[in-house]
Amino acid sequence: MALSTLSSLFKLSTFTLCFLVLFRPSSGQLSANFYTTTCPNFRSIIRSAVNSAVSNEARMGASLLRLHFHDCFVNASFGCDASVLLDDTANFTGEKTARPNSNSIRGFNVIDTIKTQLESQCPGVVSCADILSAAASDSVVALGGPSWNVLFGRRDSTTASLSAANSNLPSGASSLSTLISSFSNQGFTTNEMIALSGAHTIGQARCTTFRNRLYNDNNINASFAATLTPNCPSSGGDNNLSPLDSSPTTFDNRYYRDLINQRGLLHSDQELFNGGSADAQVRTYSTNPATFSRDFASAMLKMSNLNPLTGSSGQVRTNCRRTN
Repeated sequence: MALSTLSSLFKLSTFTLCFLVLFRPSSGQLSANFYTTTCPNFRSIIRSAVNSAVSNEARMGASLLRLHFHDCFVNASFGCDASVLLDDTANFTGEKTARPNSNSIRGFNVIDTIKTQLESQCPGVVSCADILSAAASDSVVALGGPSWNVLFGRRDSTTASLSAANSNLPSGASSLSTLISSFSNQGFTTNEMIALSGAHTIGQARCTTFRNRLYNDNNINASFAATLTPNCPSSGGDNNLSPLDSSPTTFDNRYYRDLINQRGLLHSDQELFNGGSADAQVRTYSTNPATFSRDFASAMLKMSNLNPLTGSSGQVRTNCRRTN
């Protein structure tokens, strides 16, 4: 073989080796195959538990989706880290008592059940943060919505932030500009915010979250308001529930059609269709369910990948409610 050919082969081999070293997947990256060898049945365990919970109570699907959102959205530095699951202790205050969470977020018992089953199968392997991510996706699918390719490898935080939960999570009283700003701070476009707001196509809300809209907003359909007032008086009945859209147990685009008819339950919902910059996208989703499903799935995948703890950061909790 000619010397020049040997030299060329050597250079090619060296380049290939360098390429592989430079671009091989990092141990800190998320992957769809993260648990393939360490806990191969984890997806079926989670999916079965979610399907059972949603079958028993359709609202639980919305609750598990919201739990994931409230986990990921709290801290731009450490996103989906299961911090929302940590219970308060004598020396620690978590996020469960934050204003957007107190007497509101739920589904912890379902996560506990899943964790117990996984610890029995694969002790100390599957993180609580990954359980939340998978359960959110499975909940949407269980109610007829789209799926997305959930990636895994998140680690669990050893702390939480009450102040961040209070300041970063948008409320049902938010204006359009506040919503745009809150989501932008987490790296989302306005259209992604509108798509993610479509999570309100499933589930219910407490009277206390929409009472002010019901009795003070002018952009609410009169007949719609009349159906709400018996269950949400001007005082009392704070925890009485009303559906977030007119098909609260089916993941569809009805939410956007309701907004166009001024039937948004929360003030923040109706802000998406109130003569502002979000109107056009709401109209698009109201007539194109496939477009909404595609955009929602894409935005959910993006949200689930917000700055996770990976590699050796954090820990894998054996009990999701407390650190190891």
